[in-house]
Amino acid sequence: MNARKAIGLCFFCAGLVFASWASRIPDIKQALGLTDGQLGSLLMGLPAGQLLTLPLSAYLESRFGSKNLARPGLLLYALMLVLTSQAPTPLTLALALFGMGSLGNITSISINTQGVLAEKQEGRTIMSTFHGLWSLAGFTGALLGLTMMWFHVSPARHFLFVWLLVFVLVQILHPHLIASGERKQKAKARFDKTLLPLGMIGFCSFATEGSMFDWSGVYFREVVHAPSHFILLGYSAFMICMASGRLLGDRVIRRWGRLPVLGASGILMSTGLCLAILFPQLVPATLAFMMVGFGVSSVVPNVYSLAGSSPSVEPGVAIATVASMAYFGFLLGPPMIGYVSSVSSLRVSYGVIAILGLLIFQLRKNIQRA
Repeated sequence: MNARKAIGLCFFCAGLVFASWASRIPDIKQALGLTDGQLGSLLMGLPAGQLLTLPLSAYLESRFGSKNLARPGLLLYALMLVLTSQAPTPLTLALALFGMGSLGNITSISINTQGVLAEKQEGRTIMSTFHGLWSLAGFTGALLGLTMMWFHVSPARHFLFVWLLVFVLVQILHPHLIASGERKQKAKARFDKTLLPLGMIGFCSFATEGSMFDWSGVYFREVVHAPSHFILLGYSAFMICMASGRLLGDRVIRRWGRLPVLGASGILMSTGLCLAILFPQLVPATLAFMMVGFGVSSVVPNVYSLAGSSPSVEPGVAIATVASMAYFGFLLGPPMIGYVSSVSSLRVSYGVIAILGLLIFQLRKNIQRA
């Protein structure tokens, strides 16, 4: 096994853990007797853990190196997944989700840093493929969750199986990860000015992704008026195209360059959302959501690669800095959709999100000037 395959498996393991949790949320909600509002509040524990531990993640990566951090990060991330199924009360579930978010963030910083090191080692862009494997793990985790539910396997046993699988894979792949040579160079004191626009681009992309994750089904039900068996068509089309775009993204970036691809991604995102607003029928709206999926697919991998190439900040610290700005998109994007929709309409709220793609197109010029 070479380093590229080992790092790809790290991304797959991380995606499998997250998707496994998402697939069993309804069962855990029912087991604890939670209302929709209570569940929504508890789910904030995961992104809160991600955000609040970003400085710690940057310190640990800089102190111990991404290779040494990846193994315990993945194992503990999967262990927190198991603990979510064991939570006897809403409070303990919130704590478990906070821990899961914290360890998921530590894992994300370490494996994305490994991705940057792999790009430097191979001399070409491969980060998008790594993120594509994370998305592919999302489909795998969802199918595994459906299978477990079909055979009436409890979330506890399901999550324990995932932990054991991750444990075995991590033992196999860890020796093949790239030694943390980034520790040999101390970061300079100067702040790289390219990190700010990169963080803002990440924010726009995550806000769009979060809005599509949380609101696409509602949009197809209330605006597109899709039949009940087609309500998830837009979400599925978006997810498939996002995964496909990531798996193909490296070739596109090598052909056209990072900044042109960022600009094209922003235009695709805005155009797709505008088409969904203007033509809210089943077929055109589905095609529009496919455009959005392709648009967002390469943005975050591209941003992390650019951050990791900063000449003045260590890769792990640079990625954590950009991620600290980008993650706010997940926190603010979906609620903004709900707020705008409550005072206007869901189509208008999607129009607000469409502006974010144009911001990406504009912000990429700041990276070029920097």
